Parts: sequence; C-alpha cells; structure tokens
Amino acid sequence: MKIEEYLADPCGASSLPYWKTKSLAIPENITIMKDDEFIKSQHNGNDEPYFKLINDLRTIREPVLPKGFEIVQCSIGDFVKQINLCYSQEHLSTEELLSYKSHSVYRSDLWLSVSDAENGAIVATGIAELDASIGEGILEWIQVLPEYRRKGLGTFLICELLKRMRDQARFVTVSCRMNNECMPLALYKACGFTNPVIWHILID
Repeated sequence: MKIEEYLADPCGASSLPYWKTKSLAIPENITIMKDDEFIKSQHNGNDEPYFKLINDLRTIREPVLPKGFEIVQCSIGDFVKQINLCYSQEHLSTEELLSYKSHSVYRSDLWLSVSDAENGAIVATGIAELDASIGEGILEWIQVLPEYRRKGLGTFLICELLKRMRDQARFVTVSCRMNNECMPLALYKACGFTNPVIWHILID
C-alpha cells in the first residue's frame, strides 16, 4: 500500500496502522474486509469485528489524573499481568510484549502506568507507538482493572498519551474489538476520536 493511499483515509485504507500494513504478512486462513464488503459476502468463517478510529490532534482534552492515583514506573511483567487481568480473551506473554521494544515505532515515554496511591497496586496502563515516517501515533493497549473502571482512568490514559504525541504526530489511530464489555468505542469518541470504520477479521 502506498503512503498516499493510507494517509488519504487511515481508517478506511487498512484495519492496521501503516507500519504493520507494510510489514506484516496476513496468514492464508485469515481474510480482512470492511463492513460494506462483509455484508455483501457469503463468508462462513469465524467473524471478529473490530473498529478503527482516528484523532486529528487538533483538540485534545486536558488529561486529569483522578484524585488518589499517581503515575508510576512498572515492569514488563506488570504490564503483562495488567493486560491479562483486564481482558479475558487475551493471553499475552512477557516475550510478546517485550518484542514491542524492538519495533521501529517503540517509544519508552509512551508506556504509561497508574497506581492506586493508597495501596500501590498498578490499576491502569496504556501503551502507544509513534511512526515518525508518516506521523502516525497508535494506541495499542489501554486497560483499567474492572474494579477501577468508571473513575476517569481510561480517559486520563488516552488524553495523556495524545498529549505526549501531539508535537510529533499528525494523527493518532486506534482499533479495538467491537465485542468488548468495556464499550471502548464510546470512550474513544468521548476523547475526540472520529470516523469509525468496522473491519471484519474472518478466520477459516
């Protein structure tokens, strides 16, 4: 895919961020198609719908860390534990997350973790990446422990990461499973993301 094609419509051109689109090979048993194409198809494989959104970074809500929480440093193991506790469908390994640090889009300042100031527990984490070649920021993992949700921590993670990317990215994209009990689509829209495009990951 040409850069110009992707930049003209990042959400509609690919289900993936640009750096993955140009570097990852899609397995033969997986078909990816947009919602309008999926409706017209007769595909009988297992369907996992995702949405993809974009934020143009023109207006970013000021990140406000809720009272009683603080930004802290945590280990790869803490990030892995947090992600797996938040998403029952994920079984992320330490090795897999550690591999993110070898990506050309890795930025250490875009790994964010928040603790409960009272007990020191890691309760919310977020990871973003930055593709400097085209100015695309990517939100990869945004998660809050179930018992700490609806306190503003998810909004803080997103807005803080957007703020950290604002001076170097032209836009930020995010994709996530549609069938998610956290209802992330509404959260991202509330944080200024627009232009939702539904993509279907079909596995034979």
